[in-house]
Amino acid sequence: MIKKRNIRTLAILLCLSLLTAGCAQEIDQTAVPETAPITEAPTEAPTEAPELTERAKKLLEQNPDTVGYITIEGTQVDNPVVQTVDNEYYLDTGFDGQQFRAGTVFMDYEDKFGAYPDEWSENIVLYGHNMADNTMFGSLRRYRQDPEYYHDYPFITFSSNYADYTYVMVGLVITSGNADADFPYWRLINMDQEEFNSYISSVESKNMIDNPIDVQYGDSLLTLSTCYSDEDNSRFLIVARRLRENETTQSLLEIIQGEDGEESTAQE
Repeated sequence: MIKKRNIRTLAILLCLSLLTAGCAQEIDQTAVPETAPITEAPTEAPTEAPELTERAKKLLEQNPDTVGYITIEGTQVDNPVVQTVDNEYYLDTGFDGQQFRAGTVFMDYEDKFGAYPDEWSENIVLYGHNMADNTMFGSLRRYRQDPEYYHDYPFITFSSNYADYTYVMVGLVITSGNADADFPYWRLINMDQEEFNSYISSVESKNMIDNPIDVQYGDSLLTLSTCYSDEDNSRFLIVARRLRENETTQSLLEIIQGEDGEESTAQE
């Protein structure tokens, strides 16, 4: 009798263990059936930013506001470019963060300028004081005093923290810096096609040079701004566009200096 009870008890326990195992398998929420669809999108590898240039690494260690560097052959312009949250701070602050009357060459605070050119603002505006000792943008007065000077030195090298870019000058302009000016160039940064064309039309109407270089919507513009006269709060601007992929400085220099025209005339 005892044996039968033991056998009966073992049978009951065995059934219970099988039922328990079955339930556990049924409610296992970590299991994914082979035929179940995958609902989570595969994780994409993050896009790595381009490598900083060696110069940018050194400048960023000195000043984290560094966004680029500008040089113009034939002038003393050879400066780091900074950007902060306003257009006031670097008017009288040096690159080292100390008060400095000449300030620092700085980019308009609204500009977008980084690793990828297709994300830049259509018009990058840089400001620099017109210093009597030719520092900052002081030596740019040579272009104003002698507009023909640009025939020999029409190019600007403007670098981001990641790469170097070449721009060609397309306009030398004297205009008002007042808030109610008819050409508020400092506001024309992120432009649609209509605004872009209007900007170029304003440059052409005020241009001190007979510009032979075409400018089209989609070109990346660079505008350098410095004081011209305190009496009427006027500004001297140099407007340039970035070279296109199929252009070289030599081919553009020939156009600017008229060598292409002379050659075609001689052939005829």
